[in-house]
Amino acid sequence: MKYATFSLPSDVVPRLGVVRDDRIVDTAMLPLGTWRAPTTLLDLIQQGPEAWQRMSQLVNQVGSTTGHPINGVRWHAPIPRPSKNVFCLGRNYVAHAEEAARARGQEVKIPSIPVIFTKAPTSVAGPFDDIPLDRSVTQQVDWEVELGAVIGKTGRNISKANALQHVFGYTVINDVSARDLQQQHMQWFKGKSLDGFCPMGPYVVTADEFGDPQSKQLQLRVNGVTKQDASTSKMIFPVDVIIEWLSKGLTLEAGDIIATGTPEGVGMGRTPQEFLVDGDVLETEVEGIGTLRNRIMDIK
Repeated sequence: MKYATFSLPSDVVPRLGVVRDDRIVDTAMLPLGTWRAPTTLLDLIQQGPEAWQRMSQLVNQVGSTTGHPINGVRWHAPIPRPSKNVFCLGRNYVAHAEEAARARGQEVKIPSIPVIFTKAPTSVAGPFDDIPLDRSVTQQVDWEVELGAVIGKTGRNISKANALQHVFGYTVINDVSARDLQQQHMQWFKGKSLDGFCPMGPYVVTADEFGDPQSKQLQLRVNGVTKQDASTSKMIFPVDVIIEWLSKGLTLEAGDIIATGTPEGVGMGRTPQEFLVDGDVLETEVEGIGTLRNRIMDIK
């Protein structure tokens, strides 16, 4: 199943939908009976596996022409306002850890445990939204393609063996980063959390349909030029290890989002360094999910 959040021109509140081929099924229009059907993806996830199965059955009962053409709707982030910060992995690919260290004139150290930071919920943006940049705040904006994992089952001290059973599905994330803010603040949160700095989507593909999260290709293009192209098989800490480590003494809740790290090819690591300018178009792609397309827009 491919879940999305969308709206029609007349809508005030976004809708929950399921994408099938070139159409999106509005779940509110399904034959729900007496079921208190979820109105958001976060609500569906939190209702648990029985609700997921019921929704799947209802969608599979309707005809292939049901719903709206996907090119006639506005796309939102699948979870437009997460209930807490997005968890993020830093330096989770060897080549990226190396390029990041070189760019800062530091000794290359490959992490022995996952490096965790977070992005504010207000940074989340839609898959095709413009990314607003206030140049009085940052002059060094960079790109990072990442596989996002969405937790479906709440847990703490989750074992590696059971970790993937706690995943509802996967999405595409661009961990947009203000490198100068990272340097100024000596930590990552502020430079990662500016408004619009977490484009996400276009769907959440359920774990059963997505398959092995360690066998997917990641790509990011700027103005059609490929900058990042790598496999999730190159992660230092795969998704199951991330969940195991992150959940030690810390409850992961249904609907939590984890950005699993970026491979090499970011602008900071290039010679000379490359940073985004007004009008640049970013295409952020994960195999088996889809592609974000976001334009950089300088604001006053």
